[in-house]
Amino acid sequence: MMDYAGRIAQADTYPKLLRLNAREHGDEVALREKDFGLWREFTWSAYQARVHDFALGMTALGLGRGDVVGIVGDNRPDWVAAEIATHAIGAMSLGIYRDALEEEVGYLLNYGEARLVFAEDEEQVDKLLGLGDRAPHLKHIVYSDPRGMRKYDDPRLISADQLAELGRARAVADGGLYDRMVDATRGEDVAILCTTSGTTAHPKLAMLAAGRVLRHCATYLAFDPKGPDDEYVSVLPLPWIMEQVYALGKGLLCRMKVNFVEHADTLMNDFREIAPTFVLFAPRIWEAIAADVRARVMDATVLKQKLYEIGMKAGLDALAQGRHSGLADAVLFRALRDRLGFTRLRSAATGGAALGPDTFKFFRAMGVPLRTLYGQTELLGAYTLHPPEAVDPDTTGVPMGETIEIRIEAPDANGVGEIVVRHPNMFLGYYKNPEGSAADMRDGWMHSGDAGYYNAARQLVVIDRIKDLAETTRGDRFSPQYIENKLKFSPYIAEAVVLGAGRDRLAAMICIRYSIISKWAEKNRIAFTTYTDLASRPEVYALLRKEVETVNATLPPAQRISRFLLLYKELDADDGELTRTRKVRRSVINEKYAGIIDALYGGRHEIPVDTVIRFQDGTTQRIRTTLAVVDLGRDGALAEAAE
Repeated sequence: MMDYAGRIAQADTYPKLLRLNAREHGDEVALREKDFGLWREFTWSAYQARVHDFALGMTALGLGRGDVVGIVGDNRPDWVAAEIATHAIGAMSLGIYRDALEEEVGYLLNYGEARLVFAEDEEQVDKLLGLGDRAPHLKHIVYSDPRGMRKYDDPRLISADQLAELGRARAVADGGLYDRMVDATRGEDVAILCTTSGTTAHPKLAMLAAGRVLRHCATYLAFDPKGPDDEYVSVLPLPWIMEQVYALGKGLLCRMKVNFVEHADTLMNDFREIAPTFVLFAPRIWEAIAADVRARVMDATVLKQKLYEIGMKAGLDALAQGRHSGLADAVLFRALRDRLGFTRLRSAATGGAALGPDTFKFFRAMGVPLRTLYGQTELLGAYTLHPPEAVDPDTTGVPMGETIEIRIEAPDANGVGEIVVRHPNMFLGYYKNPEGSAADMRDGWMHSGDAGYYNAARQLVVIDRIKDLAETTRGDRFSPQYIENKLKFSPYIAEAVVLGAGRDRLAAMICIRYSIISKWAEKNRIAFTTYTDLASRPEVYALLRKEVETVNATLPPAQRISRFLLLYKELDADDGELTRTRKVRRSVINEKYAGIIDALYGGRHEIPVDTVIRFQDGTTQRIRTTLAVVDLGRDGALAEAAE
């Protein structure tokens, strides 16, 4: 095992650690990027050179200690190089989700008073230029992809290569400047402004020190070792704390190879080409993969469908007994792992939100070594993980080290209370928000806002956000998230919102998984035009009714869905309905769909809708439709659908 403490003692910031890696392992591959169908490799020396040139280029533009530099775009080598270069000059990096709307980008840049932004391409540049005088602090916009940029003449624009040229010229004038700046970086200085999930309002900016991130990564690596022979594919957004931990903190510390896919739509193909040794996916990706597998099975021959049923049953039965099935592997899973690029996986994780136990068991039965991690941005990402020998889909594992303390505050009679945590490498507070820091950090303990408890095996069980735990007027408590995750195990359901707080029974608004139901409809010769049209078809309602009834059969009567409808559109982060990490913003849903929710509980069989939706490009579309309501009975028992 590597001496992580020793390396951090030598290099307690990202620029110091990158420089050390380049000196000791300069010819070793650090990064790869798929570009125009070919994988390009970047050694530690090349990585260091790009950071060196970016950093000195920024000093030539007048940036330095205390400034804020924004970064927005897809996961790319220039993204991580820009972040480390920002730290090298003593500035703070602010990652922005690539799909953030212009208003969101403007809010974050103004809040951070960012003077320079690395914007990957024309799409991101358009957002920044569209802000006009609403971003008064923004003086420089650096773009990496020159395609489509010739039509712009804004004086703030400069290409990444031009910035690097400025840096090389500065190095000629002062050859020792870069090393002096890097030597001046301190591990306890704020280096990263990391956005929180923002489930209730604008995200806060957690102030993270690079030295603390690296020490926390060392704790993580001691629990789940990685090294230079490991391959990782970076697909989750780099502004998210866990991708910061994996692609930057752990990548620098253990020197695993970090790979960047070409496009989102080539993700699984690129993933298979690399065949990584470990993977971190958000629940929505695991759910989408599982749904795609089941959809392909539906399109397969009768023989292949039968083999799938035999293999899956054997795999799940073996999993329940704590072993793997050779029969299932031979009949199904070996070929399936190869198709998905999972052949070399030694470690796999899910985090950021809850993953339904059914989906979790699906992958475990397949032979994917999936484990759940749990944490918060303020705690520098994950701090619990399943031990390899004790994986329980209903828990989030155990603390990853002795220095991590977790307690349950104000537990009820069942031991359920708020999860409260402290460890030596926590955040330094919220940027420009001491009130928020004081509210969440009390006596050195971070109050997570999550409800949970320890089970008999002393593994942490996370139930839901405390504010989202609900109770019906009949006094029945339930977790909307738990039921929603069970619903989303269906290949036909992309998203679900379970209602019932302050009501006499539970109901649900469901978003169909359009990519799969559209194929199902075509196969069954069901005509449709749009998402809205497809979601209104009685055949689709009948299909989804069976899925809801299947879930209801696994739930106690008080937690069963009694009524549901199929929403006329997908829930969208651009509309504020989801966070950028795909968590449901319940307050927004309750306000935006208040009329539909009231009608759903008002006993109506049909709900007319006449509304306008706005797309990211500014265009609008009027939607006029009627939502049918399916009634499954007061306790979710079988009943005839309303006509």
